[in-house]
Amino acid sequence: MAPIQVPAAMAFYDDADDLMYVTEKARVEKGYKDLDAYTPYPVHGLEDALGLKMSWVSTVARMGLVAGWGLGFLFQSWTSAIDWPVNIGGKPFVSWPAWIPITFETGVLLAGFCNLLALFVACGLYPRPKTVIVSKRVTNDRFTLVVPIRENQTEAEVVAFLREHKALKIKIIDGIDKERQRVIFRAPMEEEPVTA
Repeated sequence: MAPIQVPAAMAFYDDADDLMYVTEKARVEKGYKDLDAYTPYPVHGLEDALGLKMSWVSTVARMGLVAGWGLGFLFQSWTSAIDWPVNIGGKPFVSWPAWIPITFETGVLLAGFCNLLALFVACGLYPRPKTVIVSKRVTNDRFTLVVPIRENQTEAEVVAFLREHKALKIKIIDGIDKERQRVIFRAPMEEEPVTA
């Protein structure tokens, strides 16, 4: 989960299709950046609608796979040809066809470990004292889109866009209380104050 950016508008929807539609519109037509979504179950295609890039975790797993293949093959070569060479039935000391299953298994084992560690790093799943949870009910039965409000945007503009696209409810994330592990919400302002 990405860190929560303050201030931001949080819009609730009943349907995954509505969330996909408004997310695509917000990113492509309005140019909103750093969107985030919370859903009760995985929604196919939401990563494309949010504009997320391909994860680097699969690259780390592939590198672990190749390294595991190499290490498995080198270990078997070293034990059979250098450390304890035994001539069995006239076979060569480096009899690679017999080593393919173990080479494959060491590759899969190291790829699995690398994938797990990379996933922990990518998702921030390491021990930390305080984790801020947006809302305990946000992924129970609603689909939520979070739109950060930037300097060049007004709160009223973002709220009007979300209301135009049939948001059931809109909250403004006004701050984060790290001591109580809570997000501070407020209702959206109807109009921006006019400065004279």
